[in-house]
Amino acid sequence: MKKMKIFEPAMCCPTGLCGVGVDPELLRMSTVLETLKKRGASVARFNLNSEPAEFIKDKTINAYINEKGTDGLPAVMVDGEIVIAGRYPTNEEFTKLLDLPDNVLGKQNKPESGGCGCKGGCC
Repeated sequence: MKKMKIFEPAMCCPTGLCGVGVDPELLRMSTVLETLKKRGASVARFNLNSEPAEFIKDKTINAYINEKGTDGLPAVMVDGEIVIAGRYPTNEEFTKLLDLPDNVLGKQNKPESGGCGCKGGCC
């Protein structure tokens, strides 16, 4: 099984979901990661503010930060290799990177009609 680690910039809490204005992308990340964990995927999330030792301990991410700085975060690693930097993976990328079935994250087939998915291709 592939192992994914996501190294994130410093945030006020481990998920970044605190405060008045919640970033929708961080909310999506929390939901996706929780779903993946429930399905048995090996995913871990590290916040620079609350887990700085992980950034030092991992030689690949340490070298990356020394070269790019924290502006290059988030950085996504799979089996010790950085595969995405500066953004979070899409749901489709999560399933491909972890070799999971397409429907693990609730992905539905695209409508064949080319429309919005309504019957007959129009709303």
